[in-house]
Amino acid sequence: MAEQRAVLDGVDWDKYEALLALRGERSHPKLTFLDGVIELMSTSREHESLKSVIGCLVEAFCLERDIDFSPYGNWTLKARGKLAGVEPDECYVFGARPQDKGSPDLAIEVVWTHGRIDKLEAYRRLGVGEVWIFRQDELAAHVLGRGGYERSERSAFLPALDLALVGRLARIEPASAAVRQLRAALREPGLPS
Repeated sequence: MAEQRAVLDGVDWDKYEALLALRGERSHPKLTFLDGVIELMSTSREHESLKSVIGCLVEAFCLERDIDFSPYGNWTLKARGKLAGVEPDECYVFGARPQDKGSPDLAIEVVWTHGRIDKLEAYRRLGVGEVWIFRQDELAAHVLGRGGYERSERSAFLPALDLALVGRLARIEPASAAVRQLRAALREPGLPS
């Protein structure tokens, strides 16, 4: 099922901030802003399920491997001077001192259809180290480098996590079954830790 989208051109930063204020603490519609273009998006139940299951799998992996993490859901990331604002489906900060970081290490996006805004460019401007994009049952990592994001077979933050496995498990319901399957796979002898 596709997301519902509306795109507005010629929106200045103050109008973007006004839309965020009007929406308040609710998480919907999701708002993305880049260079005067704003996209409003509603999400489906399936979209919300997929992003949550992927998040559960990230958390299960971190717990199994004793990796410090802090989840921040769809934290609104924005910077007026960079003319960028984006709200990931899920995001994480890794390490023991998450309060020391101004942006997530990892953002997760579930994509049914392409919008007009280049979300990777918005994330780049906001300094998010890595973006995972789940599209057509495939999970791909995009790692920030000097020239922008580069697609990678492995996560820079969680290199031992098999992203192909996470992509396959994301469709399993209930979520607890997906987590149990990941935990079983992680406990198999010979897997990297």
